[in-house]
Amino acid sequence: MNAFEEYMREVSQPMRDELTNAGFEELLTPGQVEEFMANNDTPTLVMINSVCGCAAGLARPAVIESLNHDKKPSKLVTVFAGQDREATARMRDFFENVEPSSPSIALVNKGQLVHFIPRDEIEGFEKEDIINNLTKAYNEYC
Repeated sequence: MNAFEEYMREVSQPMRDELTNAGFEELLTPGQVEEFMANNDTPTLVMINSVCGCAAGLARPAVIESLNHDKKPSKLVTVFAGQDREATARMRDFFENVEPSSPSIALVNKGQLVHFIPRDEIEGFEKEDIINNLTKAYNEYC
């Protein structure tokens, strides 16, 4: 690992911890993504994490707070755009006809994308708007 990669890992660790401390499982390799998607048959929240401000100020806090809802996904996973590039690219392969976006939030069920919130529905929105978007999807799909 070169000095830049090591620095970015160090800088992004608190951003990773914010999600793992909330119960998210990190998928770090394409193989982990493939195995998870092939074997998971329950509603799952997928957070495509990012170092940007809208991930820090909106996406991660909204996702975590949305989990206080009565109906919610059974599983929580995350990939980190810009850090775990291959895992993120592999996860995005499962989101057919969706432009790559980070941060973004997906709800999948039985390996199929059922709801997606791209960056342009995160950045410039209120945290409550994102929470409402998620809880509506939870009510429908979980």
